[in-house]
Amino acid sequence: MSEDIYTSMNVHCRYGYAYIDMGWMYFNSSVYYISTERKSWSESRQNCRERGADLLIISSREEQDFIETLRKGQTAWIGLTDGDEEGVWKWVDVDTLIFSFRFWKLGEPNSYGDEDCAVTGYGSGPEKSWADFPCSYKCVWICERRISDPAD
Repeated sequence: MSEDIYTSMNVHCRYGYAYIDMGWMYFNSSVYYISTERKSWSESRQNCRERGADLLIISSREEQDFIETLRKGQTAWIGLTDGDEEGVWKWVDVDTLIFSFRFWKLGEPNSYGDEDCAVTGYGSGPEKSWADFPCSYKCVWICERRISDPAD
C-alpha cells in the first residue's frame, strides 16, 4: 500500500489512484485538482494554467467514473467548449470531441441561453452527467495535469 502513496508532483502509480500533496490526486498517468471555490469557465481555466495544468479532458469511461468520485456531488467545469463554433465541441487541447457523446445528459448539449462551456455532474450517474452551461456561470472546476511515465 505504501508503494501507491507519494508526496510530490513527480508521481507514478501502478494501480488505481493515490492521494498526493497540494490537494492533487493521481489516477492513470494524470493528477487532478478540484477547487473549493466557484468561478466562471475562463477564470477556472486560468487558475488551472497557473497550477501548471488545464481544465479536465475526459478520455475514457474509467476516467469519467473516477471524476464522479472526486467531484463529490458538485457540478464542475471541464475543458470542453463550443465557443469557437456553435455545435462543434472541442477539448482545451484543441482535439474535436469524438467519442464522448455518451456522457451528455439526455437533451444536452442544447445551447439554451448561449451555453458554450461544459460541466460534469449535471445528470444522474457518470454516463449521463454532462451539460452545456453559460461560460459566465460560477462552478467549481477540475484541473488535470498529465504526467509522463518514468519508464518511457
